[in-house]
Amino acid sequence: MTVVFWISVAVVAYVYLAYPALLHAWARLRPAPFVSSHEATPGVSIVIAARNEGPRLAARIDNLLHLDYPADRRQIIIVCDGCSDGTHDVLEGYADTVEVVTLPPSGKALSLNAGVAHARFDTVVFADARQAFAPDALRELVAPFADPTVGGVTGELLLDCESALFANRRTHADRRHGAPSPIQSAAADRRHDEDRRTILSTIADGVGVYWRYEKQLRRLESTVGSTVGATGAIYALRRALWRPLPADTLLDDVLAPMRAVMAGSRVVFSEHAHAFDRATVDADAESRRKVRTLAGNYQILWLEPALLLPWHNPVWLQYVSHKLGRLAVPYAMLTIFVASIVLSDRAFYSAALWGQVAFYLLAGYGAVLELTSRVRESTRHARVVSSHTTAQEAS
Repeated sequence: MTVVFWISVAVVAYVYLAYPALLHAWARLRPAPFVSSHEATPGVSIVIAARNEGPRLAARIDNLLHLDYPADRRQIIIVCDGCSDGTHDVLEGYADTVEVVTLPPSGKALSLNAGVAHARFDTVVFADARQAFAPDALRELVAPFADPTVGGVTGELLLDCESALFANRRTHADRRHGAPSPIQSAAADRRHDEDRRTILSTIADGVGVYWRYEKQLRRLESTVGSTVGATGAIYALRRALWRPLPADTLLDDVLAPMRAVMAGSRVVFSEHAHAFDRATVDADAESRRKVRTLAGNYQILWLEPALLLPWHNPVWLQYVSHKLGRLAVPYAMLTIFVASIVLSDRAFYSAALWGQVAFYLLAGYGAVLELTSRVRESTRHARVVSSHTTAQEAS
């Protein structure tokens, strides 16, 4: 059991410590630079798959129309995936600048397939309706395509909790959110809002730390050869490298880039091609995202088993270390816990056990705080609605 304990510790340590250190050394000793040209403006087709994104779509299209890129070298394609919220009414105002592909409810993967099929340029840029691009994002994103070995480019998604461009916005938003209503108890609401802001800030900051760590890995993987995925909010592929996605694909931004890598091309990271978004502040939403990511990585192994073969996968070491290693970590941590129990009659392993117990109790406490906060939020919202209804009936 001692051997099992230390093997499991080694798995966790390799994934989160040794692998990044290996990449750092590799990037310093044997970097693989690529050519970039900011003068070239190849034709680009921007594809956005949208389902009931009417309220935010106008701002997103305006953002794309105001990018620093020649209008005649840019095609904007919105794929309406079973939209039923008035999205088409919004798009009618952009009939001269946006091309619309309408589908019955089909899912994101089939929507992306339809968008690429409609593209008329050789470079396809994938984006989401929620985020916004920096003015020079498109130029920065396509610059590495001047290198013929580059088949895909992933940009950098900046979250409000990490980007100076979002400085203080979350704080101001929280202040507005925390302003007490005249019909509420001021003291109780102040306590509630302080607790809520603390929890939301903790969740968002945790997401930000993880995201900065993830981007550093991508930056290093790009430096030594190729990343093993892209950022769904901002990435581009040569259209010739696109292979239609299966309808149930969960992670298009991993499967499509890895197929390009398997075809012999590089997918590189452009740290100057920026998209902006807000960090998730809902623990449930973040949990669902992580579960979806884990399930998607298992699915990719089913769809592309050749990724497991080093003679077929040019970035086999990176893929195994980055993607498969993450899948192994939960099992390794469970094994460490069980082994610590079995070996707890020894001082070191007893200390390791109690350290893990403390860690999991703190995590559970955080989850209880989040759940309690959401219950209070729901109760307060119901109280406000009831008060407004009573006031309207009285008037």
